[in-house]
Amino acid sequence: MINTLGRRKTAVARIYLKDGNGTITVNGRDYKEYFPTGTLQYVVTQSLEVSNSLGIYDIKVNLDGGGITGQAEALRLAISKALCEINPEFRPPLKAKGLLRRDPRMVERKKPGQKKARKKFQFSKR
Repeated sequence: MINTLGRRKTAVARIYLKDGNGTITVNGRDYKEYFPTGTLQYVVTQSLEVSNSLGIYDIKVNLDGGGITGQAEALRLAISKALCEINPEFRPPLKAKGLLRRDPRMVERKKPGQKKARKKFQFSKR
């Protein structure tokens, strides 16, 4: 059994990967139930498809923080890292697709005297 960590924005995915029949359990629920849209389901299984490992490993996931998209992308990174630990030959195709890089983009902070991070209050000349 291999456990790894994946992060994106404020989401953290801790996974436990072992040999099995391809079930992905997220916080005690099936991943298709947890991630309802097809796009997010594709993001979750993307690294398994690239490495031709779909249906080989059972994955148990603990997801915490962030929104649903950040959680899906954190999970994708964690699965990619775990696959590289299992078989170093998976590394080049995963790296070529950019699945081993933690996305560094974070929410910009709100500044004082402004509505949001960049948006200003309406200016009135008169």
